[in-house]
Amino acid sequence: MTPIRILLADDHAVLRAGLAALLDARTDMSVIGEAADGAELLTLAEQRQPDLILLDLTMPRLGGLETLPLLRQRVPQARVLILTMHHDEGYLRQALKGGASGYLLKKAADVELIAAIQAVMRGDMYVHPSMTRALLEDVVPPMPTTDEQDLWATLSDREQEVLRLVALGYTSKEIADQLALSVKTVDTYRARGMEKLELRSRAALVRFALANGLLE
Repeated sequence: MTPIRILLADDHAVLRAGLAALLDARTDMSVIGEAADGAELLTLAEQRQPDLILLDLTMPRLGGLETLPLLRQRVPQARVLILTMHHDEGYLRQALKGGASGYLLKKAADVELIAAIQAVMRGDMYVHPSMTRALLEDVVPPMPTTDEQDLWATLSDREQEVLRLVALGYTSKEIADQLALSVKTVDTYRARGMEKLELRSRAALVRFALANGLLE
């Protein structure tokens, strides 16, 4: 299998070195270049025609958001995954509107980067779970009902806690780690809570949570 050809764009050389070491250790990924700012990235991208670009938002001369539409014009085949420290819904919306395929926080890169790259290369969108609420609110308008709020009140505190995290996009393993529970216990709370709410899918749970302000 041909490795995914990746360009790194970040103004911190130490971070680039760490990312390059992580990615080059895999047989299915290869770092083919590094850039310290957007202007340098544009030149490098046109020369090397990468499959994927890891793009920081905050860089000198030309930042990530300014570089993004230029990349879409010059190397339209390349997927762009934002890798940033900014946990900001405004940046997220601008990045996706500008053509990015994903938005990953640097603090989570050590555990999520590979999965994020694989997702965007499959043609999917990858957004850090804690930021999915911003996107969901754009497409699912809140419609609170008294009956639904009464149903929510029948759940135990732990069931509510687990379902909130499920609605935000966290996996059972991630929830288990966060709450210091076993995956089996998390799945039990999830199934029990969904049954009480009379919901059959995660999409239905997300609509329920947004409509009732449960992700605040």
